[in-house]
Amino acid sequence: MTSITILEDLRPHFGEARNQGSRPTCLAFAASDAHAALRPGWSPLSCECAFYQAQQRASRPPDRGATLPAMLETLRHDGQPEEAGWPYLSAVPADLTAWLPPAEVGARFRRAGAPHAYDVGPIIAEIDAQRPVILLMTLSRSFFMPSPAGVVQPAAGEVPEPARRHAVIAVGHGTVQAERAILVRNSWGLGWGLSGHAWLTERFIAPRLFAAALLTEDVDVSASSSAA
Repeated sequence: MTSITILEDLRPHFGEARNQGSRPTCLAFAASDAHAALRPGWSPLSCECAFYQAQQRASRPPDRGATLPAMLETLRHDGQPEEAGWPYLSAVPADLTAWLPPAEVGARFRRAGAPHAYDVGPIIAEIDAQRPVILLMTLSRSFFMPSPAGVVQPAAGEVPEPARRHAVIAVGHGTVQAERAILVRNSWGLGWGLSGHAWLTERFIAPRLFAAALLTEDVDVSASSSAA
């Protein structure tokens, strides 16, 4: 039996884990849900809007993942409405000229953010301060198959795969068999891990992290309903 000790758990600040489907929108989901969790109550924010604006800023097509600098600039300067303002699309239109924000999306919410140290210790410190952390990492095969206890632990000889990059949110920490572990919220739906969450042991996560970010204060709450 796997021994798991939970030392801090921010899942109550979040709603149900969401599902990005086959699109490369993991960073938009991580940033949007981290943003929503810092607001009063839980109301999902528009991942579609965040992804669209970030891709516009970075001049990247919708079949490529967003960059962290563009996503942080989007949250600070463009903001995002609630999910109902621009619901997530299962696929972008074949005619990309039709991939445009609705004329009216409702109020947009903006939040400052910045890159953060991506060592396990500083991440744990932020979680203890009730602040979720956006994590960017490379993956390997064990990530796709959490144990029945919701643990991701690398097998012997398993190494990071640089071509497999992904973004999640650190929402808790504790120990797994006395080893430090980070609880993450994924965007692959409720069927992954523990209803969309899993414990990443330090042996798994430490060599795979390549960036992190922390969202901080509200920039403003706009009364504007424009999406652009």
